[in-house]
Amino acid sequence: MTPAALRTQAEALRLAGRPAEAIDPLLQALALAPTDTDTYLQLGFALQALGLHSQAAEAFRTPALLNPGSVMAQGYLVHATQKAADWTQLDTDLAALRRALADKPDTADDEFGMPFALVGLTHTRAELRKSAALASRHVARGLKPMMPSKPVPRERLRIGYLSADFHAHATAALLVDLLESHDHQRFDIRLYAHGPDDGSALGRRIRAAAPVVDVGALGLAATAERIRADGVDILVDLKGHTASSRLAALACRPAPVQVSWLGFPGTSGAGFIDYVIGDPVVTPLAHAPDYSECIAQLPHCYQPQDRRRAAGPAPSRAELGLKDDALVLLGANAVYKITPALWAAWMDVLRQLPGAQLWQLSGGEQADARLLAAAGDCADRIVFAPPVGMDEHLARLQVADLALDSWPCNGHTTTSDALAAGVPVVTLMNDSFPGRVAASILAAAGVDRCITHDAASYVARICDLGRDAAARQALREQITARPTGLYDTPRFARDLESLYQRMWERAVAGLPPAPLGA
Repeated sequence: MTPAALRTQAEALRLAGRPAEAIDPLLQALALAPTDTDTYLQLGFALQALGLHSQAAEAFRTPALLNPGSVMAQGYLVHATQKAADWTQLDTDLAALRRALADKPDTADDEFGMPFALVGLTHTRAELRKSAALASRHVARGLKPMMPSKPVPRERLRIGYLSADFHAHATAALLVDLLESHDHQRFDIRLYAHGPDDGSALGRRIRAAAPVVDVGALGLAATAERIRADGVDILVDLKGHTASSRLAALACRPAPVQVSWLGFPGTSGAGFIDYVIGDPVVTPLAHAPDYSECIAQLPHCYQPQDRRRAAGPAPSRAELGLKDDALVLLGANAVYKITPALWAAWMDVLRQLPGAQLWQLSGGEQADARLLAAAGDCADRIVFAPPVGMDEHLARLQVADLALDSWPCNGHTTTSDALAAGVPVVTLMNDSFPGRVAASILAAAGVDRCITHDAASYVARICDLGRDAAARQALREQITARPTGLYDTPRFARDLESLYQRMWERAVAGLPPAPLGA
């Protein structure tokens, strides 16, 4: 077989959920063509699917070295090293990614721009916009806009939500109460699903909240054709530049008004998206130059919550490997969000709070071993939490005393999970959408004192709360009371519907999209 045929065979095996079987044909392909960058990329994808992030990073390093100007290759490399918590060449690798991005022509569409790789690392809003624009142009190649339908006044607007995540998924956990709270007399809500129906309780609940149109078997153009045929007025993409996205279907212009919301923390960079939904914290109107869409602000936090979500009985600390008398500091964000500066700040906290344990979500054996090695004399005070199901995870979070948010990329659903379990969160807010989400959530919950703006203040706030049990208890009581600023879902639904109406009124009047302030 030719290298291309072997690579195609391996990709089919990986996509069929058999990544281990993909390794051998890829190695055969490399033996025949040792500098074929596409084969190295496929090898990296297969190794990642097996949880072998260190080996995946080495596979990605070859195309990054062979093609230093490739934003895609540099992005895959740096993201894989972050998943492996391998910081040995992080500064060099991140600089190479940013340099490749800076050198890429603004109109290029020759490769995926890897915006998600930037999300977890230091970046500017302008860099994220350029990376996202590169990705949007690449995925939309060859797709042609349909003849636009003319917006007309309607008593009942038809809103379509497009996502792969209408099952037991973080997005569904955030969205379900909103879908149930929509005014279905005034709005015809439809879910365009291109992901699995897993039969879970959350999946059943979200699919009962609105009619589901299964477009999983359709291609991008056919997905757009179905949405257009259904007469959707406002189409809301809930994935953006994340895995399993069909953002490119919107390049066909199936709906008169097209919106990005919730899935990706930043601009889509796409000329075919009219609005990005945010709020005054995550998307200040002053940041508009760094968004390809018009900013549409909700008056409060842009991220909905589920009022019905409640934690089950908590396990004992002993069952989780934690000490009963320790101050348990929760690190529940994925390992790729941990940077050397953040880890150093957490070790500083542990040294200042000798009775504390850091309870960090495991990133797998390779990443955990590297984090322990980087912990120095604090290594014996770190406990890793294995991944578990959503309900079990929420129940176990209750044993924590305080959650430590990540930066420069905050916890998004992770922050909501902690609050739902009654655990206060301390965050550091920065200048880009991914680093402002937790501040938006905490401000809506009325716990602004947990928002900091630099590393020194972040460490100091954690240590102050770590030493003050009464202050932590007051925060816990405030959070568990479910403050209406964050948990009033009917109000959230009316605010969102009002935003949709404002978008539609402009379209009906023949006006172009414009910034919509809160």
